[in-house]
Amino acid sequence: MAQNIYDNPEFFAGYSRLPRQVQGLDGAPEWPAIRALLPDVAGRRVADLGCGFGWAARWFRAAGAASVLGVDLSRNMIARARADTVDPGIEYRIADLDELVLPEGAFDLVYSALTFHYVRDFGRLVRMIRAALVPGGSLVFTIEHPIFMAAAHPHWLLDEDGRKTWPVNGYSVEGERRTDWFAEGVVKHHRTLASTVNALIGAGFALDRIEEFAPTPGQVAAMPELAEEMERPMMLLVSAVVAGDGD
Repeated sequence: MAQNIYDNPEFFAGYSRLPRQVQGLDGAPEWPAIRALLPDVAGRRVADLGCGFGWAARWFRAAGAASVLGVDLSRNMIARARADTVDPGIEYRIADLDELVLPEGAFDLVYSALTFHYVRDFGRLVRMIRAALVPGGSLVFTIEHPIFMAAAHPHWLLDEDGRKTWPVNGYSVEGERRTDWFAEGVVKHHRTLASTVNALIGAGFALDRIEEFAPTPGQVAAMPELAEEMERPMMLLVSAVVAGDGD
């Protein structure tokens, strides 16, 4: 079973104060880039894996999705999502993505934001997602970029010129990483970019687009603290489709 850090009171209290959790999708600088990767969801059946407070689930319904299933391991997250949602077209469910099995051919889009790096067996997960999607269905997800999470002790350093530098070490050594973020010992699972892409291809997906998120000049002007995100990619954004005959 995956670590359920989001039900740790200290972690949950800190996480709940993040701008993206207070302001919703508008507080996530990468949201415009994610939105550009999403297919038309009108009339579509959507699964949101790692749905958190339900911000994206509610957005999908507002954009015309026929139904949304939101899945999260955290009881705290699901309780908040249910409290903030008044829509019979959205169902929330507590489940561990390391063990989750969705019905075959039940969804047109599977979406996930900053969750898959908590999953130990990414290959199993994407094979399951592939089976749960209809022909031509889409998988759109974001994860912490492998460059961001590879180091044993990820934090900003200063180089000889006094410029912020992010350490990259142990990149090819895949597996568990433990970091202190709102609480001690948060467990994530590092995979190289190649491993992530090859798992998707092996599961039967065709890559549509990959983005290594960096803020726009306008975003940096509005939020100068985002300038440091130009120094290294923090997030990887992926759009993939179920590969069919002739793709």
